[in-house]
Amino acid sequence: MRTYLFHRPEKIIKEMNISKWISIVSLSFLVAQLPAQKTAPENWFNLDKEEAAVYGVSTEKVYNSLLKGKKGELVIVAVIDSGVDAEHEDLKEVMWINPGEIAGNGIDDDNNGYVDDVHGWNFIGGKDGNNIDKDNLEMARVYAKLSPKYAQKQAGDIAKKDKAEYAYFLKAQKEIEEKKEEASKNVAQYESAKMIVLQSIDAVKEALGDKDLNTQNIQGIDPGSDRKVAIGQSIVMDMLAQGQTTLDFEGIKELMGGQYQEAIDYYSSMLEYGINPDFNPRSIVGDNYADATEKYYGNNDVEGPDARHGTHVAGIIGASRSNEIGIKGVADNVRIMSIRAVPDGDERDKDVANAIRYAVDNGASIINMSFGKGYTWNKKIVDDAVRYAVKKDVLLVHAAGNDGKNIDQASNFPNDRYEKKKLFGKKKASNWIEVGALDWRGGENAAASFSNYAKENVDLFAPGVAIYATVPDNNYENLQGTSMAAPVVAGVAAVLRSYFPKLSAKQVRQILLDTTVPINQNVIKPGTEEKVPFRSLSVTGGVVNAYKAVQKANTVKGKKKKRSKNAKPGSGGKSGSKKKPVA
Repeated sequence: MRTYLFHRPEKIIKEMNISKWISIVSLSFLVAQLPAQKTAPENWFNLDKEEAAVYGVSTEKVYNSLLKGKKGELVIVAVIDSGVDAEHEDLKEVMWINPGEIAGNGIDDDNNGYVDDVHGWNFIGGKDGNNIDKDNLEMARVYAKLSPKYAQKQAGDIAKKDKAEYAYFLKAQKEIEEKKEEASKNVAQYESAKMIVLQSIDAVKEALGDKDLNTQNIQGIDPGSDRKVAIGQSIVMDMLAQGQTTLDFEGIKELMGGQYQEAIDYYSSMLEYGINPDFNPRSIVGDNYADATEKYYGNNDVEGPDARHGTHVAGIIGASRSNEIGIKGVADNVRIMSIRAVPDGDERDKDVANAIRYAVDNGASIINMSFGKGYTWNKKIVDDAVRYAVKKDVLLVHAAGNDGKNIDQASNFPNDRYEKKKLFGKKKASNWIEVGALDWRGGENAAASFSNYAKENVDLFAPGVAIYATVPDNNYENLQGTSMAAPVVAGVAAVLRSYFPKLSAKQVRQILLDTTVPINQNVIKPGTEEKVPFRSLSVTGGVVNAYKAVQKANTVKGKKKKRSKNAKPGSGGKSGSKKKPVA
């Protein structure tokens, strides 16, 4: 599942900072959170701490100094996600183009098994061009699969060999029941809150009369005993205090109502799709889902029905740095390969495994994975794909998730720990980086309030709050989540693999870990009010930094092995107009 600001189902509310029911008398807290994100310095994730007083990753500094005048090699970064708008004004120049394909001719020109895979592939689409948008959570699939076997059983009826599976079933069953109760309650609560907020804004508008909408006039309103006027006054004051001076009352209502509606839609969607064991859209794909070895299914529509998340991720990694529009991504010699495998719901292990293999076989040297879930269906096939990436020297960058949990203790998939260790093999993947999210505010708020953390299983942190980047149809937007932090790291890794092409994936990983900028202070532990040393939240206790990484890379002798001849570096630029998916 996509782990970012509006991510649904499961993560959206946590990242919107409205994960708990906020009482009507304290609604100003919510209002303050929304515009506060807009006060982050522009392009802050690329800035330098010494120059801008925020823990950016020093991208601009490294280009203006250590890399000035130097040329790097093109690096392909695969974005396994919800889809990418390949025609976006800030991405079309940096999209990967399969050099072996002729766009739109309906022929598998390069004989890789995928027809017209010009910019990548879509593993959650059908041959007829239809696509999966919504899917359910893995816990619902696990429950649906095991329910016929265990629903009517008691613990004493279970054979010893089935006890672990039975426990997994009970866990899924319990969580579904809890989420159903929570979702039903929250739909009603947020609908009520939305109504009261909008009525309160109207009440302030009426009380203001013909006077101008400004701080002085709003302050001058005496609400008396009218609770709605008092609430509306607080909301509008907070808006004005955060610099929303161009909004009129309708704009304020649209902003506030939209946030509440997003919460309502999230919980409604969870009830209808996410935790519904009977919902199964897989027939759209038309594959044999039971066959985990099946590879050749899907279509070439790499954008899909909702590419907001993937487009944002792609822009952070490599939005054009030379076109003088929009934003600047982290990497300057990058080609973005879009692989669609993440629906509005939990991704499926079969699709993730195939997406990793497709990326590796088609020349990607870095794969960004901004998704995750609490249950697994077939970890072995994902582990095998990760091992394949290790063998082919491909770096995997994964978002840690947004539950505010310690993932040394809580389940989080996919991950770098192999389910079964092979003879003389390693327990963990050597090419994997797990990324937590950093808040631009720093200080005790340095760790994003939603970010997962772990002393052993999260490697480092990167900017992940108020990240302004590309979204479909030539638009840009602030989003937040570990989904935004991971592509920052993928971008820095791409810089190293571009300017130091002899470095192996393992070496790049180690350099990034060795050169983090430490935050030597206590911070609020995500998901709690407790203060802990920032160093306790990850392996390194620091923030990824491009400048220091390049400094270190200059001293390291590369050990990269030559890629096999099936690797395809690809090219950039337009490939013609968008075409309907061809199976």
